[in-house]
Amino acid sequence: MFPYLSDLTNYLFGFSFSFPLPMFGFMVALAFIAANYFFVLEMKRKEQDGLLSTTTIKVMKGEKASMNDLVGNGFFGFVLGFKIIGLVLNYSEIIAVKTGLPGYILSLEGNIFGGIIGAALFAYLKYRDAEKHRLPEPKEVEETVHPYQYVGTMTFIAAIGGILGAKIFDAVEDLDRLFADPLKVIFSASGLSIYGGLIIGGGSVLVYAYFKKLKLIHVIDSCMPGLMLAYGVGRIGCQLAGDGDWGMPNDAPMPNVISFLPDWMWAFDYPGNINGVVLLDDFHRMGLESITGKAWPTPFYESVMAILIFGILWSFRKKMKVPGMMASAYLIFNGVERFFIEKIRINPDYNLFGIKATQAEIIAVLFFITGVFGIWYTMKVARDKD
Repeated sequence: MFPYLSDLTNYLFGFSFSFPLPMFGFMVALAFIAANYFFVLEMKRKEQDGLLSTTTIKVMKGEKASMNDLVGNGFFGFVLGFKIIGLVLNYSEIIAVKTGLPGYILSLEGNIFGGIIGAALFAYLKYRDAEKHRLPEPKEVEETVHPYQYVGTMTFIAAIGGILGAKIFDAVEDLDRLFADPLKVIFSASGLSIYGGLIIGGGSVLVYAYFKKLKLIHVIDSCMPGLMLAYGVGRIGCQLAGDGDWGMPNDAPMPNVISFLPDWMWAFDYPGNINGVVLLDDFHRMGLESITGKAWPTPFYESVMAILIFGILWSFRKKMKVPGMMASAYLIFNGVERFFIEKIRINPDYNLFGIKATQAEIIAVLFFITGVFGIWYTMKVARDKD
């Protein structure tokens, strides 16, 4: 396994580096970059097709830095200084623990003096930048903003909201664990619900787009292909790092029809995973029977399916002319993919009206139903226009 990026570079190229950049975090960063890229392309296309329009905003030029600007930059600098200086001063202790760098980032640990230095530095830089462009008489000017120019901010909002949503939904998924040690659950590096991140992160983006007076349905349609690709890229990180998202035990021999594939594509024991878990022991701890200690490599399956779905959505995007059709197709594909992968994953069940189902299965069914209704409605709208 490759818990850290340096493990992969050492395996591929024979060199390593000491900074423990987590593989999952690295792939998540790539996922956001990919999503941002294709989101921008679609927003530009929709503007060219006349579906999204530019806006004119009035801004003041030459003003001195406001207190809000200084406080905002100072807060950002405090967080960076608090974490970075704390990491530098306690590097060996941080990487020695099981959760390592991810756990440190999500924790409340840091260096208060580093935070103060960072806050002062970033506030000062903002002040100097404002003074550099300050005019004797500030003036109001009009600027034209294209819809795609909001994508960077929307991606950042999605990242923050996604992390919060992922932690919230994961905590709710196992209330006993949350009540037993709430701080550990909330600030741990492990435990992220994909659907929680999608719902809260996506909702946050829509709120932002609403206040920017963008046509929400076109914003939603524009981000769907890139969002699916991002999901696939993120799951590659799960597979490479072995972060615990593997499936149920799989002791069955590989079928002859696919015997030409590597064994790990059928069943894998994730040796040297980032959690330091021996799957056979973990299965027995959970009361699951296993002889080989191998699991279904569900992150790999999800990566393949998500990237294929992205290809389908991207290929047909220009043919989906009715607003909402792309979003509906995404919901159907997402729901079907996640519903069936849950059948071989390890997740706690809810008892819903006598039916046992995981949180992800329930949401997947709701996504599918919403998507089917959306396709029906968009086709009805298309027929009515004809």
